[in-house]
Amino acid sequence: MLRMPRFAIDAPETVDDAVRLLSEDGARIVAGGTDLLPNLKHHLERPTRLVSLHALEALRTITIADGVMRIGCTMTLADIATDPRVREHFPSLADAAGLVAGPQHRNMATLGGNIHLDTRCRYVNQTELWRSAIGGCIKSEGDVCHVVPKGRNCVAALSSDTVPVLISLDATMELVGPEGAREVELKSYFSADGTGHTGRQPGELATEVRIPLPEGDRACAYVKWRPRASIDFPLVSVALRFDLNDDGTIGAARAVAGVLGAKPREIKLPDAVVGKKLSEVASLVADAAYTKCKPLANVPYDPQYRRHLTRVLTRRAVERLAAS
Repeated sequence: MLRMPRFAIDAPETVDDAVRLLSEDGARIVAGGTDLLPNLKHHLERPTRLVSLHALEALRTITIADGVMRIGCTMTLADIATDPRVREHFPSLADAAGLVAGPQHRNMATLGGNIHLDTRCRYVNQTELWRSAIGGCIKSEGDVCHVVPKGRNCVAALSSDTVPVLISLDATMELVGPEGAREVELKSYFSADGTGHTGRQPGELATEVRIPLPEGDRACAYVKWRPRASIDFPLVSVALRFDLNDDGTIGAARAVAGVLGAKPREIKLPDAVVGKKLSEVASLVADAAYTKCKPLANVPYDPQYRRHLTRVLTRRAVERLAAS
């Protein structure tokens, strides 16, 4: 049996009270708990206090105003996946939310939690006894990276499904902390350091995600691969976005890959994609994804196989968009 460490727990009813509690040493946010609680059982974290967000009803809403959709950070992934407004304006986000783990997880897991998902690595996400047998690593109890033995930084991977999609959609996020509220672009919120991969400051609480509504026709997709469709984290993931002109040609295109390292990677697509129809660019986009994405052995399965799947899944996704 894996036992959690002892901790106090609070359930504030206002954002101000939550920020005050989070400012204390050893405090940690818990929303759905689908990521944090297993980490506590593996003693990857040892907080002295958990600040539960379940009573913050103000963060559990979806609204549209002034050309922006605002999604509260405690909205569950299940609700986001089925919300008709999300499905209409941002189908790739609805798909990504609906593909996370299994139904029980999605009923508990929140958008804010999926954005702040801890980085994962085959050498870290093990029991404390297992980790001690290899002397730990940079992210746990040691100082050596077993993925890149001479590396100085942790290369554990961010396995969030929603983050690549949100970045592709130009999303921003509001955080409220002791110094007040601030808005950050998600594309610049993450760093390559697996031990501290987000820009959240001490005491800050993510309150809502803001996504600008599309101004014209758009085709979006999210693809992922995992061995077991009912539970596993993604081992390959790519978010695609194509803004279309009136004649159906591509005016702008974006692709963002996940699960490569601690931050998502924006894939620079060839200039030749612009001006063509979707039916003409599947190979161009897929080849760019293959060239720019070079997986490490930080999560299970052969890196070269994962790289191959990145090309295959990206090509199939563009072909499906072209046929729709």
